[in-house]
Amino acid sequence: MTDGPAKRSVPVTSGDAPRRCAVVINPIRVDGVAERRRVIETILADAGWPAPGWFETTAQDPGAGQVRRAIAGGAEVVFVCGGDGTVRSSVEGIAGSDAALAVLPAGTGNLLALNFGLPKDTAEGVRMAVAGGRRRVDVGDVDGQVFAVMAGMGLDAAMLGDTSPRAKARFGAAAYVVSAVKHLLDRPMQVQLLVDEQTSRTHRARTVLVANVGCLQGGVRLLPEAEPDDGRLDIALVSPRHLREWATLGWAVLRRQHRVPHMEILRGKRITITTDRRQPRELDGDPITPSDNLTVTVRPGALILCAPHEASHPTSPTMHPEHHPHRSDLPPAQRTVR
Repeated sequence: MTDGPAKRSVPVTSGDAPRRCAVVINPIRVDGVAERRRVIETILADAGWPAPGWFETTAQDPGAGQVRRAIAGGAEVVFVCGGDGTVRSSVEGIAGSDAALAVLPAGTGNLLALNFGLPKDTAEGVRMAVAGGRRRVDVGDVDGQVFAVMAGMGLDAAMLGDTSPRAKARFGAAAYVVSAVKHLLDRPMQVQLLVDEQTSRTHRARTVLVANVGCLQGGVRLLPEAEPDDGRLDIALVSPRHLREWATLGWAVLRRQHRVPHMEILRGKRITITTDRRQPRELDGDPITPSDNLTVTVRPGALILCAPHEASHPTSPTMHPEHHPHRSDLPPAQRTVR
C-alpha cells in the first residue's frame, strides 16, 4: 500500500448487482440472533442475492479470522453484527481486500457506525448495503492491528478499560462518563511525539488520540475537521491540569467551538508516541496491551465501507482538503493549537 492520495470513494449506485456475501456475528453480545438471521436472509433473498454464509465469532477470534475465511470463500460483502471489538477485528480482517464491510451495530459504543451515519436498525443496514452505497476510507495500523476510528493512549484508554460490559448495557454512553471522572486527575504523562519523522517534541498530556474520524463515545465531536479519506490521521494532545481546565475544555467541545483550550492538534501519516511509563492503550474503543509506546501508520483507502452517500450525513466530511473552509493543504505535521 502506497502513501499516495487515497481514493475518495467507490462509485455509489442506486441498485447494486447481487453479491456473494457472508455474515459475521457475535453470539454473546448480540440479542435475538435467530430473528436477525431471518431479517437478513429475507431482505437478501428479496433483492435476489444468494444466501449468505454464516460465521460466529469466538473469544479466541473476535472477527478477523471469520472475515478472512468468508472472503476466501468468495464473499464480496461481509455483514458484521456485534460491538466495537467485533467490528474492529473485522476491519482488520477485511482491510486491503476488494470486499466491502457492512456494519450492523449491536453494541453500546458503535463508534464506526456513529461516525459514518450507519443505520442502527438491522433491516435498514442490510437494505443500505444492497442499494450499493460504498465509501473507500483510510485505516490506521498499530503493529499489524488495524483500526478505522481512533487509537488512544492515557485517560481515554483507562476510561474504556474500566467501563464494564454490564455498566454499558445498563447505562449506555453515560457509563463512560462515570468512568472518565475517576481518571480526570490521574498523573499526567510525559509524551515524546514524532510525526512523519520530523523533529520530535516533548509534551505533558492526560491523553493522546490518533484519529481517522472525529466522534468519540456518546457522539462527542472532538475533532470536527478529521476526514476519513484524506490519507492522514489527526492527533489530539489533551492536557488540562485540573478540574477547572477540564470543565473549560469540555464546554468548548460540547459547543463545537473552533478553538478548544488545553488541546493541541497535529496531522500526519506516521505517528510515534513514547511515554515516561506504561500506559493503557485502545483501538476503536477496544483495550489493547498497555505499553510506553504507540506507533501508528495510516493505510490510505484500505477499507471499502458500505455507507450512505457521503454528502448525506453531516458527520462524514465530503470536501477535499483544498476546499475545506478550515483546512488548507499544508505539510502533514501541520500544527493547530486549540
